[in-house]
Amino acid sequence: MNLEAFILGCGGMMPLPGRHLTSVLLRREGELFLFDGGEGTQVSLRRLNLRWKKISAILVSHTHADHVTGIPGLLMLSSQVDRDDPLYIYGPPRIAEYIETSRRVLDMYINYEIIVKEISTAGIVYQGDGFRIRAFFLRHTKPCLGYTLEEEGRPGAFFPEKAKALGVPMGPLWAKLQAGENVALADGALIHPRQVLGAPRSGRKFSYVTDTLAFPEIAADVAGSDLFVCEGMFENDLEESAREKKHMTAAQAARIALDAGGIGKLALIHYSPRYTEYNLKGLLAEARNVFPETVLTRDRMVFPIEYID
Repeated sequence: MNLEAFILGCGGMMPLPGRHLTSVLLRREGELFLFDGGEGTQVSLRRLNLRWKKISAILVSHTHADHVTGIPGLLMLSSQVDRDDPLYIYGPPRIAEYIETSRRVLDMYINYEIIVKEISTAGIVYQGDGFRIRAFFLRHTKPCLGYTLEEEGRPGAFFPEKAKALGVPMGPLWAKLQAGENVALADGALIHPRQVLGAPRSGRKFSYVTDTLAFPEIAADVAGSDLFVCEGMFENDLEESAREKKHMTAAQAARIALDAGGIGKLALIHYSPRYTEYNLKGLLAEARNVFPETVLTRDRMVFPIEYID
């Protein structure tokens, strides 16, 4: 089952040529989840040829303009295609007011159901087949949320030779054993999955954190992430400014990744517009000094998230 993250925009505060505002799309098979929707989101969706009508949910970190200004256009665009399923929008308090005001002032034509849910308690906000999305609180200048998408564990590898030795005929009974179900043979023998499967295997985890002070509890929320997309807005020499504005440096993001444990890759995002493409290398170097498996995101970069076992 494919799991991929698409960076639709990596910039913070203001869009720049070649750097749209922060937005990440996660695709799990045919289901899409959009994390924030800054200015330029539609452009990257189009250039990546992604089917925006398949977006099941938009998960908003907070209601600062550089994270939500791309959403109204996306809502209107979705009325130009056939859409039968409702669109869910999750976010902190006032996200419902923002969506409703945008619809009213812009006189939007919407021909599908939009369900807005404001999050007041950390925990699971969305559940699908074999996965769940959880929200947790960050520390910014207004209510702000981080998110994880985590898959359930998978059964162990199936060993056909063991099934044959136990007299299980090839076909539907093999599929049931692979799914973790007991099966009964014609002679009444009961075969348990553990007799033909290897050790249980892990699912995958994606985490998204932006616009926050660095604080220790984030590490527990993102622990074990195969891909951790995190704000790296400033270099170390602006740490005091980052603290005042309730943002974090690239090195602080790397420290969270290191402390969390089990992070496969840290992908920095939400750069200050003060950094040109050239001097973004400074952010990367400072982060890699702490957590070597760090990369800089760029608009329309794609990250496949693979199983580790």
